Amino acid sequence: MKGDSVLASKKVMEINDDNFKQVMDETKLPVLVDFWADWCGPCKMIAPVIEEVAEQFDGKILVGKLNVDANQTMPSTYGVISIPTIVLFKNGEEVDRSIGYKSKEELGRFINSHL
Repeated sequence: MKGDSVLASKKVMEINDDNFKQVMDETKLPVLVDFWADWCGPCKMIAPVIEEVAEQFDGKILVGKLNVDANQTMPSTYGVISIPTIVLFKNGEEVDRSIGYKSKEELGRFINSHL
């Protein structure tokens, strides 16, 4: 199912190399992408925060997760070298990024500064 837009959860979309451009082109909302990997401790710590933020900002932003081990084109294209890296896109263009674990409050402020 690599090309399909499946949900990682109810509010978080699974984004991959194949659907990245389509997701960016088809949504009018800002898109928050969590670049992560299974082996990454801080990625596991921030995963529930990403879920909470997706719920909190439902209808205001689209939230997605991109596994850097399974998808290498997009992380390379955007120069993602540390994970977790959270990148906020507007109209398909990167507007800001946050690297490392952030609390729900910190991530909320990060998002709100661009809405």
